[in-house]
Amino acid sequence: MSGKAVLILGSTSDEVFAEKITNKLSELDVPFDLHVASAHKQPKKVLEVIESYQKDRGIVYITIAGRSNALSGFVAANSNFPTLACPPFKDKTDMLVNIHSTLQMPSNAPVMTVLDPGNCALAVKRILGG
Repeated sequence: MSGKAVLILGSTSDEVFAEKITNKLSELDVPFDLHVASAHKQPKKVLEVIESYQKDRGIVYITIAGRSNALSGFVAANSNFPTLACPPFKDKTDMLVNIHSTLQMPSNAPVMTVLDPGNCALAVKRILGG
């Protein structure tokens, strides 16, 4: 398998949730990089991350952002690589807010949503052909 996952977290508070994905990626022997950059607060930094992978092959972005999830759509709209959103949530009410925010993406910003962190990692492996 060639390629890797690139995780972009909207906040450092998402690191515990991201660890569930990175642990599974490691178990599946899928290489990954991790960045923290908010589309709302640091859009230039998000663009810098995306641009740094532009010439690579086999990239799958995983975006982890809750509440108002601009990050996933922003990444998908500015990259030609697949974007998987895996929104974190602390309870059912939070889950409903995060799911709706993640599913409602504008046109030309294709984002696939996977709620389970383990399934997200497995989806990346399959997309990369592993």
